[in-house]
Amino acid sequence: MIAALLVAADLGKRDTGLGMLLFCGSAIAWLGGAALTGDWALGTQNVVLFAIDVFGVYRYLIRDADG
Repeated sequence: MIAALLVAADLGKRDTGLGMLLFCGSAIAWLGGAALTGDWALGTQNVVLFAIDVFGVYRYLIRDADG
């Protein structure tokens, strides 16, 4: 919920990037749960979400402002 609030509030690149970073942690936790329970549909979904979140971290925290 904190990550969603940070992204939705659009308070700037840094805060949005931190929200995306929190989403990465959430996706990793769900991947762990999917692996433990054998729920591969949930795992697949969170692999895709993790990739999107990593792109968001790159876009908002890593890429320079002029890129």
